Amino acid sequence: MTAELVRGQNHTLPQTRLEIRVSAGTPVVAGATLGDERGTVCGIEWIAHPGSPQLPGLEVSQQAAADHRLAVDLEALPAGAHRVTVLLALPVGAGGPVRFGAVPAPFVAVTGLDGTEIATFTLTDLDAESAVSALELYRRQDAWKVRAVGQGYAGGLAEMLADQGVRDPAALAGSIQEAVTRGLARSVAPPPPRTPEGDRVRHATGSADHRPTAPPPPPAPEPPEPLTDPATTGPAHTTQPHTTQPHTTPGPAAAGASAAGPSAGGPINYAHPRRQHAAPPSPPPAAPPAQPGQPAQPVAGDATGWSMDERLYNQIWGMFEDLARAVAAYRSAVDFAESRMDQELDRALSDPRNRIGGAGDRAREAARAKRDELASRAREALDRDLAQLAAEAAVVEPALPAAYAGWGNPVWHAHRIPMEIPMALRIGDLHLPERADLRIPLLVRLPLERGMWVDSGRTASEAAALMDTDRLRRLAMETAVAHAARLLAVYPPGEFAVHVIDPAGSAAGPLAPLVEAGVLAGPPAAGPGGVASVLAHLTRRVDLVQMAVRARAADSLPPDLDTGEQLLVVNDFPHGFDDRAVTQLRYLADEGPAVGVHLLMVADREEASAYGPVLDPLWRSLLRITPVADSHLADPWVGHAWTYQPLTIPPGSHVLEQVLAAVAAARRAAGR
Repeated sequence: MTAELVRGQNHTLPQTRLEIRVSAGTPVVAGATLGDERGTVCGIEWIAHPGSPQLPGLEVSQQAAADHRLAVDLEALPAGAHRVTVLLALPVGAGGPVRFGAVPAPFVAVTGLDGTEIATFTLTDLDAESAVSALELYRRQDAWKVRAVGQGYAGGLAEMLADQGVRDPAALAGSIQEAVTRGLARSVAPPPPRTPEGDRVRHATGSADHRPTAPPPPPAPEPPEPLTDPATTGPAHTTQPHTTQPHTTPGPAAAGASAAGPSAGGPINYAHPRRQHAAPPSPPPAAPPAQPGQPAQPVAGDATGWSMDERLYNQIWGMFEDLARAVAAYRSAVDFAESRMDQELDRALSDPRNRIGGAGDRAREAARAKRDELASRAREALDRDLAQLAAEAAVVEPALPAAYAGWGNPVWHAHRIPMEIPMALRIGDLHLPERADLRIPLLVRLPLERGMWVDSGRTASEAAALMDTDRLRRLAMETAVAHAARLLAVYPPGEFAVHVIDPAGSAAGPLAPLVEAGVLAGPPAAGPGGVASVLAHLTRRVDLVQMAVRARAADSLPPDLDTGEQLLVVNDFPHGFDDRAVTQLRYLADEGPAVGVHLLMVADREEASAYGPVLDPLWRSLLRITPVADSHLADPWVGHAWTYQPLTIPPGSHVLEQVLAAVAAARRAAGR
């Protein structure tokens, strides 16, 4: 029976291998400290945090997230550790809430490895605090207990660490927040909310298969994330606003349920009946009738939305969510199987009778056989779900509009420049190692809320490390040109302009399609004078539009000011940039997206770091993508490391030239 604790109450722990699950409704930093008999932390080596997530017997998340799972093995803790304190803190400088009083009450659960809840605690009555000691596990007379603490600190992490006796707490708190900021810069958006009608329930028969889940926390705004910000309704959200409840990460119990196979009621159920959505109740396309005993046939647009584009957008994010959940359940089930085998081996080998003869060998073989059986069943369930997703991807991909489609999709050959801005733009694909050929389109909302950094460095991935430097830099610039072309092609004529800064003129080859088509706002800027001129022009535009917006005087803008969206492509940054130019570029990165000025940088991160920490804010403010496949994107939803696959133009294809010619023709027809 689960013990629902209140502040100060304790409860005996029946086992020593535990998981601590946190549901906060908004991204929080989760960590833990080890204390001696007096609760004092002996040193930084006794603190687990995103920058140093593992200690003996303790592991925490490596980034800020709305949901966390902390692994604890009390028997493996250092000998002098008598207390484990779980800490929660709000990220600094992430654009989210700055006090716990502005977010839903965090919910903390202590569970066994099988997902069975032992004790829960809801941290209520928080106000100005930005950090809180949630609960502690402590040893009393050779027995471990859990106590609900809920002690908040308005001074944040530094004050909380100082209260536990940590030396130089401010420096350590700063390094923790820096590690969190680096994690957010690498992260990809969690899936958007979805309606009960649009949830993707997969049935082997015809009945719903509702799996038990952890108790949901109170309703809350969707946590801020790096690609879009659903908590706001700014210019990047031209469709209906969304509200959602925080996601819960599948645990070993859910994983075991998914591994049970058809006899347990069918594949995983992905329905979230408590989610809400403002989309209209328009019915999706009807699916072909399924054969008895077979899953329903996938249909393109099988999601709610005002239009087919919105249905496809929601369906793609649904596929991302399904893949994330299926793989999380599989990995959790495998981890559970390994942990169960270790427990059985420990029990068998601790009995002296099993150390003589073949009893120990038989116990080991039996434990491994159970592990293999559980892992096999989990893999069968995963393969079944992956097969369904692959069948759906095969149907959805050909039905995508140009903005969502890859370059190899025939829709680009018949593309016409639209009269309205689409919901989103595809900038690549995502996949997981469990099935590399199952790729989910990576979509970013339009207008862009965040610029992009195409990393031309050789350390970006193994593929990049093996590639010639010059070839990699050219490929990075070609990637930037392709993204610029896609943006030009999905905006109405004259509502999107592209500026290019190429200080040394080294990108003349990759830029040739844009230059020859005549779709640039001006010739690529070269030399210090060209760099200064373009930056001054865009900085002036940002200043004027900001003043007009604040004064509500849009009619007072100069007649020569282009109010359309602007994209600045910068090659080989920071070569050719002086201190003033770097400051202007940082200003454009921070203030530009809100008034329609966006950055697309092409640079080697390692080379840029040689210019000092002044460039770090610029690096963190942009979404890093790569010209070759790289596993650098992490989602704060379930913590997967996703492999980003850039979009490539098929060899020998002239689709890029055809698209740019269509852009130029549409501009001439519109008199632009």
